[in-house]
Amino acid sequence: MAKARKASQTSKTRTRKASPAPKNTAGKPVIIVESPAKTRTLQKILGNAYLVEASMGHVRDLPKTKLGVDIEHDFQPTYQTLPERKEVLQRLQKVTQNAPIVYLATDPDREGEAIAWHIQQALNLQNAQRIEFNEITASAVQRALTQPRPIDLHRVNAQQARRILDRLVGYQVSPLLWRKMRGGRKALSAGRVQSVAVRLIVEREREIRAFVPEEYWKITATLTPLDEEFPFDAELRQKGDAKIELKTEADAKAVLQDLEGATYVVESVEKRQRRRTPPPPFITSTLQQEASRKLGYSAKRTMQIAQQLYEGVDLGDEGSVALITYMRTDSVRLSNEALQMARDYLQQHFDPAYLPEKPRQYKTRAGA
Repeated sequence: MAKARKASQTSKTRTRKASPAPKNTAGKPVIIVESPAKTRTLQKILGNAYLVEASMGHVRDLPKTKLGVDIEHDFQPTYQTLPERKEVLQRLQKVTQNAPIVYLATDPDREGEAIAWHIQQALNLQNAQRIEFNEITASAVQRALTQPRPIDLHRVNAQQARRILDRLVGYQVSPLLWRKMRGGRKALSAGRVQSVAVRLIVEREREIRAFVPEEYWKITATLTPLDEEFPFDAELRQKGDAKIELKTEADAKAVLQDLEGATYVVESVEKRQRRRTPPPPFITSTLQQEASRKLGYSAKRTMQIAQQLYEGVDLGDEGSVALITYMRTDSVRLSNEALQMARDYLQQHFDPAYLPEKPRQYKTRAGA
């Protein structure tokens, strides 16, 4: 009886949280994205001509209580609707019933493509088209709506292969760790990526422990030119053409004794001009590295903040505005529209010397 009461209470709680699906009696096109924050930004851009709904991320996945991969039959996966997404799918089913077309506007990557496919499969959509954009601006969204396409099954299969590998490694190796390692069930897990990363760390640590340190010394003098106020540092590196190597403290002190009280002459001064080019736009890895180096942020926190900036931030009178392009990328390419906006801003607010004749173009490294 206690279990029955608990189930009843859970049901009531879910009912209170659920919000009724908006009526689509006018038969408006429906756009499905992943997050509610993005729906607000898109609805502001598109007005009332479209209904924008959120899937809240993935709607289906492999089962939690079993492997869910048929190894004997081409690794065929078995998907289940996530319990926390059942009401979301019911809502989407109602909204899309009278829609002349459904645009699946999930994120422009493998994961987003797979989410779009799962939504199409779960809702049995016959009128669905895939659209994608890397920035949530009016021009980018309108351009995407003029270029719908079928779901890319190559991308979907790539994501499925990745997910299946995750399951095969994690589901089968993690229990082995739990059995073999004390306290493993709470602290240890295996994974397609993390297990390889752990091996790299272990190999590097072994190299560090095997390293035999060698003693060496260097001598640096702080010198102040005659009739000048500012000193400079000079490091002793060679005598004539011979390189100086100080292996022991005694060697260093012997040389230092010869140098103390000596008069120094600057034989020549070489001046060089250095040119520094602006860094390329962030990709996922460089964004995380800079946020860690300058702000001390973890990769997870960096991506959470970037997600908010991409989906849209409330700017008061302007409403919800997306401030960055899609953050999960390995491409440094900038859109022509963004380049022109940046050039216009520089021309209006800075000296013309800061504006190059042509926009700087960056190339994504091979293999990225």
